[in-house]
Amino acid sequence: MSLLEIENLRVEFDTSSGVFRALDGVSYSVDPGEVLAIVGESGSGKSVAMLALMGLLPKTAKVSADKLLFNGQDLKTLNPKQRRKLIGSEIAMIFQEPIASLNPCFNVGFQLNEALKTHTDLGKAARRDRCLELLNDVGIPDPKSRLKSYPHQMSGGQCQRVMIAMAIACSPKLLIADEPTTALDVTIQRQILELLMNLQQQTKMALIMITHDMGVVAQTADRVIVQYKGKLMEEAPVLDLFESPKNPYTKALLSALPENATGDRLPTVADFVQA
Repeated sequence: MSLLEIENLRVEFDTSSGVFRALDGVSYSVDPGEVLAIVGESGSGKSVAMLALMGLLPKTAKVSADKLLFNGQDLKTLNPKQRRKLIGSEIAMIFQEPIASLNPCFNVGFQLNEALKTHTDLGKAARRDRCLELLNDVGIPDPKSRLKSYPHQMSGGQCQRVMIAMAIACSPKLLIADEPTTALDVTIQRQILELLMNLQQQTKMALIMITHDMGVVAQTADRVIVQYKGKLMEEAPVLDLFESPKNPYTKALLSALPENATGDRLPTVADFVQA
């Protein structure tokens, strides 16, 4: 049985210009222990789908789905209290821009402790030990002193590691990584991806990787979903997608990779689709 099943998910927003449909009938599933990559350009609805799943969209959003199941549980029927109990424990998310996602008013130890305090029955001493263990697991040196650090006192890469520590604190069955390497330099990007994949293999959790970077997809995914303007364009195992893409939009994305350039300039998606 699939861990996550989404069928005909739609998300709409009321605007001054009328109704804007951010997602238009997206359907897919994720199996236990699978790494699924969701790719597409900005505005394709990648993050919106996951925020809808997490229940984090504003009240102005209209969310509907024929099926929204996690581990056999119907997410559509959960009340806010039940959803809060599930989110952060069995389903966790790493958000874009880690420095902005962490609360600047509280130190790292406080923010890690809050996640454990909310979702576990651990005592104060046990939570502190778990915080130290988590920082060590994500490769932060001298974790004892880092518990007292504030986000502005840490680098972008360190803040991202803290975000990962918070996300895995309760050993989730599904981890959603939304552009986890955004705004990081190339060396740190590689370290973060290696860390995520090592954690995924160790814990056997399912991982959804949201990205527009096809290089990240090639390195991490078992299966790939391609989205465009809120619709699912193509779904395939990662090797099949790179070797034999079926949808014109997927072909356009791949043709825009630097290594696939054949002329004087890189092709764009618009060039390919119009052709």
